[in-house]
Amino acid sequence: MSGSKTTPEVTWAQRSSASDAEKNFIYLTIAAPDVKKIDLDLKPTGLTFSGTSETKETTYHLELEFYAEIDTENSKTHHTSRDVLLVLRKKELKEEYWPRLLKESKKVHFLKTDFDKWVDEDEQEGAPVDDMMGGMGGMGGGMPGMEGMGGMGGMGGDGGFGGIDFSKLGGGAGGGMPDMGDMGGEDDDEDDEMPALEEDDGAADKTGDSKGKAAEKADDAPAAKSKIQEVS
Repeated sequence: MSGSKTTPEVTWAQRSSASDAEKNFIYLTIAAPDVKKIDLDLKPTGLTFSGTSETKETTYHLELEFYAEIDTENSKTHHTSRDVLLVLRKKELKEEYWPRLLKESKKVHFLKTDFDKWVDEDEQEGAPVDDMMGGMGGMGGGMPGMEGMGGMGGMGGDGGFGGIDFSKLGGGAGGGMPDMGDMGGEDDDEDDEMPALEEDDGAADKTGDSKGKAAEKADDAPAAKSKIQEVS
């Protein structure tokens, strides 16, 4: 065990209400995979968290001071193999959101908005609010925010190629085949032109005959000359 310390990633979202305490809370997720035992000290003004992961060979440690106080007695915690999920009841009933999670306004690298749970302040009316203990129980795999990935299950049915329809791709390739057929037509045209080549061969034969006759005349010429000499 290296004994190193790591600040875990924290994501958060919130809801607010001036009249209903159950709709006035903070969603908080602490990413701490493979931590079997956690030490969580939750106070009205903040929290301290620590837990050791043997597989990661590190100890996660986190200290937060909240923007405003929370109601610790009515806050809820759920530990999974990957995360520590908390629903922190805001102490003050108020319609407005907290402007930030932490008391200090400085930005910290480990804190991020949980966009899977976040809704804008003016859109809360239509947003569902679950019984978080029941909801957390349903998240036993410790994978919050992964619900939208269900569509990936379709990859198994087609060998991992998503929604690609190879029959359509084949059809598209086939659509280009008529052009190749046209290429075959060019060969037919060449075959049609072959008789012209035969005519050329015939012409060549005629040319050969002419040359042969010329040669015969050339051979007859000395004989004619000798006859003329005999007469003289």
